Amino acid sequence: MVSNASALGRNGVHDFILIRATAIVLTLYILYMVGFFATSGEVTWDVWYGFFSSSFTRVFTLLALVSVLIHAWIGMWQVLTDYVKPLAIRLFLQLAIVVALVVYVIYGFVVVWGV
Repeated sequence: MVSNASALGRNGVHDFILIRATAIVLTLYILYMVGFFATSGEVTWDVWYGFFSSSFTRVFTLLALVSVLIHAWIGMWQVLTDYVKPLAIRLFLQLAIVVALVVYVIYGFVVVWGV
């Protein structure tokens, strides 16, 4: 059995399940944020700070960030493997995307938890 080291899931079925699971997490997070904005009235610094002081909001935000990383990586991997045929260019683009996504998640962690 040949394995692709740059694929996130072990095969197409795992990637399919990961994409759907991360889409559900992201949809729930969007609904959570829309609910916050719909019920909070005017959003001041104190309201925003109080909202993100909640451990649930922080953990949910990080879960959403990790979901974005997984969702984007699988999607971009599929696009690159379909449309970028030269191996060196495809691997360079995959590396650049992975680095950007990991930096986004680390930066999000720093912002959310104030490390």
